[in-house]
Amino acid sequence: MKILVAVKRVIDANVKVRVKADQTGVETANVKMAMNPFCEIALEEAVRLKEAGSAREIVAVSAGPAACQETVRTALAMGADRGIVVEAPAEIEPLAVAKLLKAIAARETPGLILLGKQAVDDDCNQTGQMLAALLGWAQGTFASKLVFEGDKLRVTREVDGGLEILLLKLPAVVTADLRLNTPRYASLPNIMKAKKKPIETMKPGDFGVDIAPRLEILKVAEPPKRKTGVRVADVADLIGRLRNEAKVI
Repeated sequence: MKILVAVKRVIDANVKVRVKADQTGVETANVKMAMNPFCEIALEEAVRLKEAGSAREIVAVSAGPAACQETVRTALAMGADRGIVVEAPAEIEPLAVAKLLKAIAARETPGLILLGKQAVDDDCNQTGQMLAALLGWAQGTFASKLVFEGDKLRVTREVDGGLEILLLKLPAVVTADLRLNTPRYASLPNIMKAKKKPIETMKPGDFGVDIAPRLEILKVAEPPKRKTGVRVADVADLIGRLRNEAKVI
């Protein structure tokens, strides 16, 4: 079975995000970039499935600027066999990404597509669900455990009330949650080997996909700073402040 893994290039999760002076977006110039943490988890799960003999090939896919090749190269160092980069503007909406992945899936015919449940930059949590709908495949979102049972995939997913278990018929789309696994670090030998692994570069037009944005960003601003906390004298004082100042009761 072939596994397709989508990986996104985002601002490193340990970097403090700064809003641009003109408030058109966040500053990305001279900012450390990295693979989206949830995409790392999805990739790690694909590698583990291959190591267990459940998969024969892992294809890492990323869409965005040419620098996404660095992200795909990291995926190759972590265990992917080859990569595909669809060069496009930095900001691509989830529906456009889903359409690109659908076109790639039609060409690659994977048995399983793994994605992070969301990206830490836009927090949309939409691409996996949209992709499953476009393909007409079974889907398991927020997966915390994957187990193959014959030609089916048992997915344990996290929901508000606890855990839900789904038995999916392949091919399927699965989005990875935080507790699915802990991603490995790429070793130096694997980093060197990754330099020789193939990366195919394509354009959205090669798939006939229109990636024109459907949303317009009017303004990006930092959240207001939190006010300094105060110590209340008693319960009556607390209730009074909640009613008169915070106006939450």
